[in-house]
Amino acid sequence: MTTITTIGIDLAKKVFQVHGVDAAGKIVVARKLRRKEVLAFFGKLAPCLVGMEACGSAHYWAREIAKLGHTVKLMPPKYVKAYVKRGKTDAGDAAAICEAVMRPSMSFVPVKGLEQQGLSMLHSARSQLVGQRTQLINGVRGHLSELGIIAARGLLGLAELAAIVRDASDQRLPATARAALMILVRQIEAVSAEITTSTARYARRARRARSALGLRRSPRLVR
Repeated sequence: MTTITTIGIDLAKKVFQVHGVDAAGKIVVARKLRRKEVLAFFGKLAPCLVGMEACGSAHYWAREIAKLGHTVKLMPPKYVKAYVKRGKTDAGDAAAICEAVMRPSMSFVPVKGLEQQGLSMLHSARSQLVGQRTQLINGVRGHLSELGIIAARGLLGLAELAAIVRDASDQRLPATARAALMILVRQIEAVSAEITTSTARYARRARRARSALGLRRSPRLVR
């Protein structure tokens, strides 16, 4: 078989599409691969350039395929889109990826190591928690405002509202409203505790990552 020099792979959950060409740009392989067949397929090939879009599980597959001796490059999907020559199909996407990765002007995305990817997930999880807390706080504020009870913005104002919810002697809240709002207050406290924990863990990991990988900057945390 003619030596494959470049492969574009369209990633998926179960069925992948590969498009490989030789040094002259002639198509050598264009086929589907089941998930369990991917590493075995690349393991049989001579080292070549492998391109894929930087999305989903791309960093995992890039690391695994690179272990087999290949040079793997990730590209932003929006840059690959310009090379799609026909309708949106897996085969067309793989061919576009294969062509795009060979372009000298293409911008590539660095492949994340396992620890770096974990750090990104920790940052993302914390951001989700912050969003959930904001939603819960807005819920408490909204419900209490319906009863004519308001407080200053921010966590200090929330503490005031939480104290009102907990005060069984405060007649402005009917028992049913207090029971419902206590559920939200407890959720806010639980989420806040997780945010504090994840913030400390992220800070430790980020310092360790900068020290080990020479990273100049990690994503800033949203307060």
